[in-house]
Amino acid sequence: MIPERIAKRIDWFLLGMLGALMLAWLFPEPGAQGGWLYPEYLTKIGVALIFFLHGLSLAFAALKDGAKRWKLHLIVQTTTFVVFPLIALVVMTLTGTTIPADLKAGFFFLCALPSTVSSSVALTAAARGNVAAAVFNATLSSILGIFLTPLWMSLIPHESDMLPLLDVIEDLLKWLLLPLLAGQVMRRWLADWAKRNKPLISKVDRTTILLLIYTSFCDSIQWGVWQKQELSTLLVTAVFVIALFFAILWFTRMLSRLLHLEETDSIAAVFCGSKKSLAQGVPMAQLMFAGNPGIGLILLPIMLYHPLQLVICGVLAGRWAKRQDSAG
Repeated sequence: MIPERIAKRIDWFLLGMLGALMLAWLFPEPGAQGGWLYPEYLTKIGVALIFFLHGLSLAFAALKDGAKRWKLHLIVQTTTFVVFPLIALVVMTLTGTTIPADLKAGFFFLCALPSTVSSSVALTAAARGNVAAAVFNATLSSILGIFLTPLWMSLIPHESDMLPLLDVIEDLLKWLLLPLLAGQVMRRWLADWAKRNKPLISKVDRTTILLLIYTSFCDSIQWGVWQKQELSTLLVTAVFVIALFFAILWFTRMLSRLLHLEETDSIAAVFCGSKKSLAQGVPMAQLMFAGNPGIGLILLPIMLYHPLQLVICGVLAGRWAKRQDSAG
């Protein structure tokens, strides 16, 4: 069974994603370039708000408890930033020109993204895994992704329009890292408030992400990007995402056994190593592919990967929790 708190998150956020897509399809003008929502400003404000809230919510002092498990860290960070992108490179080479350039960029963007923070930690806790190690790895991945994701994207041979690497790094530092650090600084005064109002912060964070999803798809719809796509595009994306997820799930589990990780560490490795962050991916795409009408197609793989990883990992968390309780 899926843990209740994860199931609620899936229902609320998944429905919100579908609603954002429907709104973009029916009313693309407000969120498109030149629309009355002023997406060129709204996007950056939304990105800054998301990462300020992340910084406000992250207790870096807790990271030291999980910092000594070097085998676990090696599995998670290598899988996230090396194995995933290498798989994407192979897929891009094999597919050639058979799929749209923006979709190929989206496949690679998915694979270059960092792991999630909140759901990785929540699922590890639900499965009775090493929560401290999950917090350490998910947070480290989130910070490394600010630099490694655009670096990977600048190195691959894709045809999708992306801003120059130095401009991307500058924007990411300005609109992601600085708000994250500002949130950390403000924890000195707001840590207790943030702890008491965690559900409210989560709702604001996810609502802002939904707003960014809406504006991301408005331009694609206005430019007629989706009218050029066939059902096969969605099916190919779904097949790739499903195959990728289960391949990584198997890889992290097998590597954990080869390195003789304790079961609690293995659980953290699987959940942190197999996850990709929609919460970080949408804001980064908005900055990296600003003005590209194909951004909706670029975001399609991560939007399909997100609910899949929550559902399957939620089922695994329930099973592993029962096994851990029985063993205990």
